[in-house]
Amino acid sequence: MGMKDQFQEKSQRMQEQGRQKADQAKEQLQSRRRRDDDDMDQPLRRDRQEPEDRFDADRDA
Repeated sequence: MGMKDQFQEKSQRMQEQGRQKADQAKEQLQSRRRRDDDDMDQPLRRDRQEPEDRFDADRDA
């Protein structure tokens, strides 16, 4: 196998790895968006207060 063949094979492997990483990143982004959308649909919980609200609650205690 010549140097040119080795270079082409390595280049193809690197391209394929790049595609796989891009696909994984795309899937993770879509998954994160779905989770964010699900969180938006749920009512706010007590532990998700705004920082100022927590400060006031701590100060009153």
